[in-house]
This record gives sequence, structure tokens and C-alpha cells, in this order.
Amino acid sequence: MAMTFLYYTRHAVLAFVLLTLGVVTPGSAAESDPTAKADGRITAADLDFFEKKIRPVLVSNCYQCHSASSKEVKGGLRVDTKLGIRKGGDSGPAVVARDAAASLLLQAMRHENGMEMPPGKKLPDSVLADFEHWISRGAPDPRAAQATTVGSKINLADARKFWSFQPVKVVPPAAVKNPTWAISEIDRYILAQLEAANLAPVKDADPITWLRRVTLDLTGLLPTHEEIAAFQANSNLKARAAVVDRLLASPQFGERWGRHWLDLARYGESTGKERNVAYPHAWRYRDYVIDSFNADKPYDEFLKEQLAGDLLPAKDDAEKNEHLTATGFLAIGPKSLNERNREQFLMDVADEQLDVSTRAVLGLSVACARCHDHKFDPIPTTEYYAMVGIFRSTEVFAGVKPGNNQTGYKGEALSLIDPAKKQTLSADERKQLAQLRTSEEQLQKQLVAARQEAGPAADKPKKKLTAEEKLSAKNKKKNPALTAVNRLTKELAEIRGQIAALEAKLAPPGEPVMAVRDASDIHDVRVNIRGEVSDLGDVVPRGYVRVITTPMAPSVNPQQSGRLQLAAWMTSKNNPLTARVFANRVWQHLFGRGLVETVDNFGAMGELPTHPELLDYLASRFMENQWSIKSLVREVVLTRAYALSSEHSAAAYEVDPDNKLVWHMSRKRLEAEVIRDCLLAASGELDLTRPAASLVTKVGEGEFGRGLKADALKSNVKFRSVYLPLVRGMLPDVLSIFDVADPEMVVGQRDVTTVATQALFLMNSPVVAEASQRTATLIVNQSGLDNTARARLAFERVLARNPSPAELAKVLEHVESCKAASDSAVAEQAAWTDVVHALFSTAEFRLAY
Repeated sequence: MAMTFLYYTRHAVLAFVLLTLGVVTPGSAAESDPTAKADGRITAADLDFFEKKIRPVLVSNCYQCHSASSKEVKGGLRVDTKLGIRKGGDSGPAVVARDAAASLLLQAMRHENGMEMPPGKKLPDSVLADFEHWISRGAPDPRAAQATTVGSKINLADARKFWSFQPVKVVPPAAVKNPTWAISEIDRYILAQLEAANLAPVKDADPITWLRRVTLDLTGLLPTHEEIAAFQANSNLKARAAVVDRLLASPQFGERWGRHWLDLARYGESTGKERNVAYPHAWRYRDYVIDSFNADKPYDEFLKEQLAGDLLPAKDDAEKNEHLTATGFLAIGPKSLNERNREQFLMDVADEQLDVSTRAVLGLSVACARCHDHKFDPIPTTEYYAMVGIFRSTEVFAGVKPGNNQTGYKGEALSLIDPAKKQTLSADERKQLAQLRTSEEQLQKQLVAARQEAGPAADKPKKKLTAEEKLSAKNKKKNPALTAVNRLTKELAEIRGQIAALEAKLAPPGEPVMAVRDASDIHDVRVNIRGEVSDLGDVVPRGYVRVITTPMAPSVNPQQSGRLQLAAWMTSKNNPLTARVFANRVWQHLFGRGLVETVDNFGAMGELPTHPELLDYLASRFMENQWSIKSLVREVVLTRAYALSSEHSAAAYEVDPDNKLVWHMSRKRLEAEVIRDCLLAASGELDLTRPAASLVTKVGEGEFGRGLKADALKSNVKFRSVYLPLVRGMLPDVLSIFDVADPEMVVGQRDVTTVATQALFLMNSPVVAEASQRTATLIVNQSGLDNTARARLAFERVLARNPSPAELAKVLEHVESCKAASDSAVAEQAAWTDVVHALFSTAEFRLAY
């Protein structure tokens, strides 16, 4: 114990010395957290959480008795405005920001202290957890005193005048006073904005700083000794282009940038929620994403495969497998298996699929229109259900079922084709398959027509009927159209079963895959009034959000779910959002903040672009270059703007403290995965080979806490962090401490916190201690090095630079003092371990600058 205390005391002293010598180059609070609002405004993440998790619950469960629209405001409490919910009613404030225990609303929702809200109906634990989380964040609430809705009052012509709904249009940059500074068209846009504000960019970063920056941004790793030495010898523009091309071609690029997409895709390997059931085959989607980035798959093709891969043509079985795996995008989301109402469960799944599709691709919160017309954007509830109909006509194969203890893939899986088991059909079987497919198409057309004739009766969800409803249902049986719907649905299911059996012989199934396919029951859905599945309105034909629907938008195929047409609409070059949103995401990952700061919200509550002409230039170039992600990244990182130093300018800071105009390079806190990978790489322990499957696969099928144990997930593996198991609610500590994306949410920009647990982790974690010891061993055991060379090697492996003279002197002083106290190999090893551990604990190690 005494030795441990002495070690960390000595380490802390050395870390302090290195801090005072400038090893750490901390940025301002605004730079360390790009989402922070200095003026206290609600953040994009807070807005998304409120609109998705809080407002719908209040509308459907509380507004009837506690809003301006209720006949009588019970208890004097209104929860339809921020002021009302904070002020409270007769019993006092309903919500006390950051104090869940004192918030009467949460007590009532938990049915505590004699209060029940809503009366006689306790809401699910997941909803209570959402409200507790919301209150702990300060109960951010965007609602004004007088809430308004859009709905039928929407004027599409006026709505389409909003900047993000306008067509992408390239406007040349304004003339600049210092044309020699720019080396690209992007630079000219940046410089024009700076000069308009009477600002100038700072000096360029030194070559090794640029090399460290671009290597971290493109691969998530530090440059090696050989790469540093080669670049020091030649760092001109041609050499920089060669570096970028090398990084883009490395497998590590896909692992780095694939992780960015997995944040958006809310990638997780379990259901989460109340019953956390494993997804042992989710890793296939993860690998598909990484491989797609490495292959530079065109972004429009990448999206089409994820939304409708099962409906796309394929040249061979391998491509069929790839397309089917891609649809895991729609299958891997969180699911509440405790929901026993099948209709509610299916609507929740469709809602989650719609949310990830529209938010990740379009930067719009369409799902906020589930219970009411969107409060801020021109999206009425009817258009939400037009899109939900597409996903309700889609069958999800995730290996889980709601409302019971059935889990796993037995008998309910989509499977990849196994080439080793390839068989062929006989001539008679091929003829039979062709006839069945013709019959399927005819039956589907007949079913659509019968549904239209039957009207709303065909879409009534099953529920327990009262005596009066049973009598009404008996009368409905006399409806010939409704009888036809039931008969055709049954016949279609039988035909599709026969087709599946023959197709299985044509291509025998291999391993299970999380994926989707068109459901046997293709149909439009009815509006759920206030989001309630038991309170139904009119049927809404499947379609899209009209405000961004062009005259060329494809009509939904009535015989299919509509996902194929949805994918075509989203990836059309006439769609003003898709290319803009992704170009902005690329800029955000490289510069620390997007040209539109709210990267997941291009609607009315989002920020306006700081450089609208530049954003459209990037979007246009992206599409011109066949949606090549690598080409877009390459063009941005080879600019003069990307090569700027991160040094401070008091004059520029006075005018633009948030660096929105890009007068220098903002410092970026490295993501959790990059911090861990760099720790392992410095120690020589990082294994760059891709592991087979996932640790979750080895755990098997079932529910965590009820048969499945999480201990097996904590194996001391050394592969890259993108391959660590991501079980919802049970994320690895090394990732959660440094703000890994919540796998239940669409996350375009991660939170960046600075908390004591991060410093304690770097000082006390066995992971860091082991990495420090192994790195020190590499340094000490390298032959032919004196202590000066060892110090330089330590700085290079951890920080990718040489120490300053002052830093070098302090390190040597520390090493010599340790040897003087005990002249032994053990003391020398401990001294260098101290040095490395101190470097790992610096801010510079965890910053890209």
C-alpha cells in the first residue's frame, strides 16, 4: 500500500511539473465542448431529448387534465408550458431543475406520497428513467407560454424558403484581399468570411503537428517513428497529399470513420430497455459499415443498401449477403420487450426506424410529429404516419419478441447465403417458383384493392372487445371487402411461404443476420391520435415529408413497403438535405464544429450555417464526385484552413470567441476509442487485426441478468476499440468515462465533458498503468539509447513530438533522482514508467490540436 501511494505521489508530482512546463495546452471551455451554449440556450441534444422522450409523454398522458386545452386545469397545474411546469400547482413546483427527488411531477409519476399521475396507470420504468434524466440535466424545455402548431396552416411555398429546404446552389466566394494565402477553393470561402469580419488567420501549424492531427483524424492513431522521420525530411504540399492518400487507403480509415456512422446508426449489441437481450449477430452490420468506408462505397449507394438492401438487385450471392446485412441499420435499434401490446410495440419500432433514418440522413426530427404536428418544422402528423406506414410494412428480424421470454433466432431468422451449400432447382421447381412469384404479385394487387374498399375496418388493431364492439364486429363479418382482405392476407402468406422454401433450396441458408424485409401485410396506417394506438384517425397513404418532396419524387410501390422509393427520394440530387447534412458532418469531425453547429438538426430550431456558400460548395462537390466520402475528406484536409495552428489570438478571440469563422484550428478532445487505442499503440500492445465476430457472440443468446453474465464481456482484449462489445446499459468503463455515444440515441456529435473521473482513470486505472509499464519497458530495452534518446522516444510514442529543452531537463532530473535513491534496474524501470504515465495523464495526450 505504501509503495502504491509513493508511486502515485511521485507520478502526480512529475505530472504537475510537466503541466507547468507546457506539455498541456488546454483550450477554452467553449473549445473543449462544441455543444456548450455560453448564453444558457438549450442545446441541440437537450432539444432532441425533450421532443423525443418528454413532450410526447406529457401530451398523451397529462394534457387532458393539465393544459390550456383541458376543460378544467386540475390542481392548478399546467404542464404544457415551461413556466407552468416549473411554477407548478396547488402543491408547489412540479419540476425542480437538477433535483429529481424534489420534483413533484416525478413523484406523482412514480405513484409516491399519495400522488398518481396519470391516475390508475403507472408509466413504464423506461419513461420514469427518461424524466429523471431530463430533470437531472436541468429540465431543458423549449416551450413558450403560448404553444402553437403548424398542421394544416402550413404554407409549403413559404416553408420551402427556409435555407435548408432550398436547392443546393454553388455561389463563388467573394474576392479576397490576400489571394496568395488560399491554396484551395475552400480556403477562399473561409478567408472571405474572415476578411469581412476584419480578421486574419493565424500562422500555419508546424509540420509534425499537422501530421499528428491528420493521422488522428483519419485513422484514430498517432503517426509512427518512421512516418514522423519521413515527413520531417519533406513536408511540402505534394508530400502532404501522399500522406493523406496513404491514410485514406489504410484499413484504419474505415475503422475510424465507420465508428462515426455507427454513432448515428445507434449501434448496440442488445435491446437495452427493461429486458436487455443480446444481439449476438449485430457485429455483421458493424463490419459492413467499416468495410463500406474502406471501399469508399458511394454514399448514396451506402444509404440505399441500409434502407432497402433486401429489395436491390445483386450480381451474385456475396452482394446479396452484403445488401441484406446492410439492412441491419433498421434492425439493431433498442426495443422494449416488456411491451405486451403488439400494436404499441410495432409502432414503437417503426417510430425508432423513422427517427434514425430521417435524423441521420436528413438532419430532421420527423419523429417529433408522432403525437402532434411538429412544433417547429413544417411537418404535420399526417406526414409522420405517411412515412411510418413504410416501416410498418417492413418485417424486422432481430431475434427478439415482446411480451414473453422467447429470445434467439430459432425458426425466426433471415439468413445469409452459404456458398458452400449452393444447390440448384430442377426445371420443374424453377417453373413453379416463377408461377408463385406471378401469383404473389397478383394477390398483392388484389389485397391493396380490397383494403381500399374495406376502408378503416381493415386496419383496426386487435384488442379486447366490449359486448357492444363484439356485436359490431359480428356485423362487420358480413362486409365482403373485409372478408376478402382476410382471405387474401392468408393466401398471400401461404404463397410467400412456398416461395421462401424454394428460394432456400436455390440458396441454402447460412448464418443468421439481423435484417429486415418487406412484410406479408403491406398497408397504409391510420393516424394515432396523440400517439395512442387505440385512438385512430384517418388512413394516410405512404409517402414522404412534403416540404422536401420534389416533382421527381418516386411514388410508393403499392406492392412493396416503399423503402426502395424512400431510399431513392433520400439520395436524389434534388433532395436539398442529404448531401448538405453529410458534408457538414465531415467538416465537424475534422474541425470540431459543423458549419451548421446542430449537426443533427437542420430545422427551425437548429443553428444557421456560418458559411452557407461553403456548405453548398462542399455538398455540390460531394455529389459531383459520385458521392465519394474519401474524395470529400481528402479535399478538406488538404486545405490551408485545416493546416492552421491552434495558437490563440486575443484580437480574433474578442470578435469570434467560438472560432466559428475558423481563424485557427480548434482543439478537439479525442474520442474514448482513440484514447484507448493510442494507449495500446504506445505500449506496442495494439492488435490491428479484425477479431472474429464479437464477444457478445461468444456470450450467446439470451437476456443479461437472466442467464447471460456480463463478466465474459470484460476480457482483456487488445484489438481496436471499435470492436469492443457495446451492450446497451453495460458499456466498457474506458469508453463511458470519456463520453462514448449513447447507443440508444442518434448521436452526430458526442458530449464532451471534463470530470474528475477522467483524471482519476488516467492516474489509477490498471489499463493506463499497464500501458505505462509496457511502454517504459520498450524504451528501456531498446539498445543503444542514452537517457536523452529515451526521453525523446517516450515523448514521440505518447505525444508524437520531441520534448522541449525544459521538459527534457525535468525528465532527466527525475530519472537520475530515482536512480540515485536506488541504483537498480527496477528503479530505472519505475522511473521511466513514471515519465510515460505522466505523459498519458496530460491534456495534450487526449487532445487533437
